Amino acid sequence: MSSNGSLSIAHLLTPETVRVKMPGGTKDDVLNAVIDLLEGADGVIDLAQVRHDVFARERQMSTGVGMGLALPHARTAAVADTVAAFATTADGVAFAAHDGQPVSMIFLLVGPEGERGRHIRLLGRISRLMNRDEFRQRLLAAATSAEALTLFRDADAELAA
Repeated sequence: MSSNGSLSIAHLLTPETVRVKMPGGTKDDVLNAVIDLLEGADGVIDLAQVRHDVFARERQMSTGVGMGLALPHARTAAVADTVAAFATTADGVAFAAHDGQPVSMIFLLVGPEGERGRHIRLLGRISRLMNRDEFRQRLLAAATSAEALTLFRDADAELAA
């Protein structure tokens, strides 16, 4: 993943950073499991610091945005480039979402401290994409990580068109 200014969501995800039907549990369990997907990802300098910074951001305000979605995110010196992970859960997770509903989709975005503008634009693009009811339903129905990744690639192409 390069900091080429691209706002492609699909290019931030890899087969290793996407999971479907992940076990639920507590909010902390799910956040830890999604952060673990970044283990060994290009651009990650210090996964323990990424974890610390994501949880610190989450303590400021829940990133459960509603519609079954959480967008945990952080900007940190623990990454050299923007990285992301996505997971669906087998069961909804209490996440203190703004609409009070359980979360079953988690999109983690972690970017370098100096890329505030790009980070905000990427969060906006992810939000626009995830606001599509049909897209969310297709992600929840995805049987494999490869299928979910294909959905992101196809939707990204539609947004770019």
